[in-house]
Amino acid sequence: MAFNLTSGTGGRRSRGLPAMADINVTPFVDVALVLLIIFIITAHVMDYGIEVDVPKTKTVASSTKDLPIITVKKDGEVYLGGSLVNINRLADQIRQQYPAQTTVYLKADRAAQWDPIAQVMAKLGDAKINVSAVTQPDNSSR
Repeated sequence: MAFNLTSGTGGRRSRGLPAMADINVTPFVDVALVLLIIFIITAHVMDYGIEVDVPKTKTVASSTKDLPIITVKKDGEVYLGGSLVNINRLADQIRQQYPAQTTVYLKADRAAQWDPIAQVMAKLGDAKINVSAVTQPDNSSR
């Protein structure tokens, strides 16, 4: 048990000692740890686009162009970027959201039926929009 033996209101100032001038880093460390935890939890959400299993090919051309991405999921749903889109309005929405683009990436799930993929390609072909297919490199040897 601790107690003060000085008389009066005592303390550091009454004895002529300077005020404590140390910086308290505990709040800073607390905030840094909270931000680190938030970053760790949300890091996997930062992946762009919709998760699909694209087909693997022997050769894949690498490209660094930033083009709009059209995704066809295995159930046939068509997405532009991250939002669901009607296939009949696809070309209009591409021109509205990306006015200067004449080429798009088509990323289709390998388990998707061919019909929705062919419909997307036909609609974009009618609209004079070029289509580049997204694939993964096949690292297995045959």
